[in-house]
Amino acid sequence: MHDRTMTVLSSRETAMRRFLPDTFTILLVCTVILASLLPASGTFADYFGIATDLAIAALFFLHGARLSRDVVISGLLHWRLHLVILLTTFGIFPLLGMALGWIPDTILPQPLYLGILFLCVLPSTVQSSIAFTSMAGGNVPAAICSASASNIFGMFLTPLLVGLLFSVGGHGGFSFDALEQILLQLLAPFLIGQVLQPWIGDWIRAKKKILMPVDRGSILMVVYLAFSTAVVEGLWHTFSIADIAVVIVADMVLLAIVLVLTMFGSRWMGFNKADEITITFCGSKKSLASGVPMANVIFAGQSIGAIVLPLMLFHQIQLMVCAAIAQKYAAAAARRATQKEIDEAASPA
Repeated sequence: MHDRTMTVLSSRETAMRRFLPDTFTILLVCTVILASLLPASGTFADYFGIATDLAIAALFFLHGARLSRDVVISGLLHWRLHLVILLTTFGIFPLLGMALGWIPDTILPQPLYLGILFLCVLPSTVQSSIAFTSMAGGNVPAAICSASASNIFGMFLTPLLVGLLFSVGGHGGFSFDALEQILLQLLAPFLIGQVLQPWIGDWIRAKKKILMPVDRGSILMVVYLAFSTAVVEGLWHTFSIADIAVVIVADMVLLAIVLVLTMFGSRWMGFNKADEITITFCGSKKSLASGVPMANVIFAGQSIGAIVLPLMLFHQIQLMVCAAIAQKYAAAAARRATQKEIDEAASPA
């Protein structure tokens, strides 16, 4: 009993730490402040852009090298769960994003709405989806497979959905040259990493902490470059605090709707508790790590500060909300296990 109590307390402490802004979120905020005060421009911005492209290629190479093929093959057997998550990520989310298009520009400025629409067509996260699934007692192997598959499919589906939804809404969309750029800059390094995975995968997974600066550094570089361009073009003079507040509310509404649909929908479809947890966390997340580099490629030559701002806000909101939900799942599982032990002890031998 004491051990279970300590487990629940430990889970609660972990959830509280996740509820607070993590180190990466703080670094993101600092990067935006730096770009606002000292934006990159001129020749420096050009060279910094080249360095950013190389860093993004390295990021996706590491993604490919880390992903174990055994995990993918074993996870593919649970196709029904993966299908639900993919339909949520690339179906329900975009439909909800289009519904937000009915909000007048006077309330939600169009550039910020386009950022929300872009957020809705992004793949799921990998690390946090797996972490929350594990903490809540879900199906971790399925979460690893589903989150990874979401990011692989996202390299194709995200640019296609951007082209479709942005053109339908009269927002221009992008040239299919952007898809070619994603294949070259993101997918090609990923595939090279997958080819080399049998030889370097174990070493890269073992050196996760050492290589983490490559992961996070590449994202911070894109954010700095994106907001530098936006600041030079007058980002903070264009949007007010009220505009940012509207984006936060819209992000919260999106997340709440998807969480309700995934949680109760998975129960209605007959999934067990472990699979319900996996669907809830993998289906409701959006990837900052994939989204920012994709925005940099898809909207090349454009100011993407307003495009990635809703995603950055959603990133922290999803961490805070899902931390609380994961703690509730973990506490409920501990109570069920304790009650089972009591019932077994009370039953006659």
